[in-house]
Amino acid sequence: MINELAINKYPGRGIIIGETPDGENAVIAYFIMGRSVNSRNRVFVEKDGGIITKAYDESKMVDPSLIIYAPVRVLGDKTIVTNGDQTDTIYDFMKNGKTFADGLRTREYEPDEPNFTPRISGVVDLENGFSYKLSILKYNNGNCQRNFYEYEDGVAGKGHLIHTYKTDGNPIPTFEGEPREIELDNDFEQFTNDLWTSLDNENRVSLFVRYINLKDKSEKTKIINANQ
Repeated sequence: MINELAINKYPGRGIIIGETPDGENAVIAYFIMGRSVNSRNRVFVEKDGGIITKAYDESKMVDPSLIIYAPVRVLGDKTIVTNGDQTDTIYDFMKNGKTFADGLRTREYEPDEPNFTPRISGVVDLENGFSYKLSILKYNNGNCQRNFYEYEDGVAGKGHLIHTYKTDGNPIPTFEGEPREIELDNDFEQFTNDLWTSLDNENRVSLFVRYINLKDKSEKTKIINANQ
């Protein structure tokens, strides 16, 4: 179990990036949760090396604007993971020689008042070794507060978790502090199962996990959808 998640009924959407204890794999995970029928009516589907969200039941889809997007996109040796359409912004900026932060400086938190859901983002770079970045864009008294975290090298067995909400509430309180350090597992299936079972059974919707071998770039990917 991942305690940071197991004790939290509603962390919202979350990203984990890190390195397995044996130092052989980069770890990327992304999960979504939902309280409304519209938010829960989703599945992850693989596309072009990444994933997209889709409505499980098209007839129940109300507003796709903040829930249908590409959470994961791959650009060469870089993997981008976010909780919204800022994935495409980052991808386009990086494709044109600019940076992860450059793209995010053009974006802000989601316009879902009163929650003002933060935009969380990450990128894994395997071009020259292994490094990764995380970011959160959040509402702060009418302004957008942009926080960036850079990890120049992976630390074997450690990962960093960032999620959108501190806990459940109305409005839902925003994540506070820095990304949380968590323990990872060499066993791909075990880690995936531990992560899924750590999420509240009532609110969990979908999970994506990918291990990328740091030597040969081979991948293991698993998707779990509550609706399938």
